[in-house]
Amino acid sequence: MPPEVAALAVAGLIQTAQFATYSVMAQRQVGRRAAMSPRDGGKVELTGTAGRLQRAFNNHFEGLIMFTLAVVVVTLGDASGTLTAICAWTYVAARILYIPAYVRGWVPGRSIIWVVGFAATVLMILIALISCL
Repeated sequence: MPPEVAALAVAGLIQTAQFATYSVMAQRQVGRRAAMSPRDGGKVELTGTAGRLQRAFNNHFEGLIMFTLAVVVVTLGDASGTLTAICAWTYVAARILYIPAYVRGWVPGRSIIWVVGFAATVLMILIALISCL
């Protein structure tokens, strides 16, 4: 398995762990009945740690789309190498660090961590494009 694909698998597991953590915290905040309801009465707004975990989870969905695209381009373009592997694992490390940074409200650390992960993703795409020229 290419290291970029392995990193993508780990990123998926991070997303799963984020979902589980945010779900537990959300249920503690709004109660089981609200958490299991169809929410026909409107969206339940989470606050505090539960809200931050939810927003960090949603942010990872956005980053995961770009990262998945980067992994696909690198893999199908046969552009995997040391630098793309480093970029992939940098993305994973950034996502791991981003969760506590977001939950604890680290400013500007949270944004710096996000930029590192995003830059690693974009660099992977650029490397794949350059390799096919």
